[in-house]
Amino acid sequence: MSPDSAEPFASAEPLASAKAPSLCAIEDLARAAFAGLPEAFRALARDVRIVVDDFPDAETLAEMDCDSAFDLLGLFRGIGLAQGGETVTGQMPNAVWLYRRPILDHWAEHDETLGHLVAHVLIHEIGHHVGLSDADMAGIEAAAEL
Repeated sequence: MSPDSAEPFASAEPLASAKAPSLCAIEDLARAAFAGLPEAFRALARDVRIVVDDFPDAETLAEMDCDSAFDLLGLFRGIGLAQGGETVTGQMPNAVWLYRRPILDHWAEHDETLGHLVAHVLIHEIGHHVGLSDADMAGIEAAAEL
């Protein structure tokens, strides 16, 4: 191997010891993305929990009619503001679920940063809580400090 042919591999060194981001790392990305959202949007979602799990559970996959555990990147669970948003005694709190393994799988197959992808899924799922259109969510994503 000539010295010139080894050059492209020099940039691979940082990846040689890299590991897949943990649940905590994805949660950190989500919290950072949330902090960068416009204040008015954050205020609408102030009571929404952010939960990161590896995969959706079997009940969620069946309910969402998913063919694979990799089909769902995120999900809003609860009573959205568009549906009245009132919390009822005994009701689980509103939450956005981000699914780490499907997000990482999507990230590996597309040309975007992991931070951008996590922010995109988070905005989309909070958008369901608020009752926004896809165009509204795209505008919020464009205005976010990501």
